[in-house]
Amino acid sequence: MTRRLISLAAGIMPEATPAQLIECAAASDFDFGGMWVEKDTWTPATTRAIRAQARDAGVELLDCEVAWIMPGAPDPWLTELVGIAAELGARNLLCVSSDPDMAATAAKFQAMVDAAKGTSVRVNLEFGIFTEVKTIHMARAVLEAVEGEAKGLLVDTLHWARSGGTSEDLAAIPREWLSYCQPCDAPADGPDLTSFDAIIDDAINCRMPLGQGGLALGAMVDALPDHLPMAIEERSAALRDAFPDLNERARECARTSRAWLAARG
Repeated sequence: MTRRLISLAAGIMPEATPAQLIECAAASDFDFGGMWVEKDTWTPATTRAIRAQARDAGVELLDCEVAWIMPGAPDPWLTELVGIAAELGARNLLCVSSDPDMAATAAKFQAMVDAAKGTSVRVNLEFGIFTEVKTIHMARAVLEAVEGEAKGLLVDTLHWARSGGTSEDLAAIPREWLSYCQPCDAPADGPDLTSFDAIIDDAINCRMPLGQGGLALGAMVDALPDHLPMAIEERSAALRDAFPDLNERARECARTSRAWLAARG
């Protein structure tokens, strides 16, 4: 049986530096790393240093994040991020939108897809109730308005569950739009959907190891192609508190994820 490919999602360790994200991916049983790129601190020198570090450590980046579409004029940083991801050899760039104008979101997303043409990068639109692209159906509508092979749709288990997604929704996604997914578990009962703070707390503090919560995680995995790499998105206050050492945290997340995958066969 082919081993499922998994990646260390950057959100697992929000306090990590870019260099530490590479170190942790190399020191744990993950097949890929994830990279968080901060606009205010990232420089061309950072790109060169992280590219060299990843090469020397044998770490391939599954994704970079996050390209955040905002209302108003297009932000040149979004297409710059595509170039950074390409220079780092990342397979994917994660994108979310806080622009309520779906036509504007599609246009800004199109610019990133155009910038990714001819590179290794696929730009993935993530939906979630914390954004303006709240459901898988809204994400599909945006992508249908965008041209180019470098477009993708990213499914995060938590956001899929909290937005009322179904297995049928996942099975209906055009397979060519799928590059990777972000599984996690969490309590079955979600946050108060009238409270933005509660929604954010749920997303960054309340996730759980695969198989240890109440989400329909197995149904999601079964509805998606079995070759898709998984960026394990266990953003969890409990995990951070129990494993303040970043390398130990990465190893524990890889261990529980591998155990769940092995138990499922």
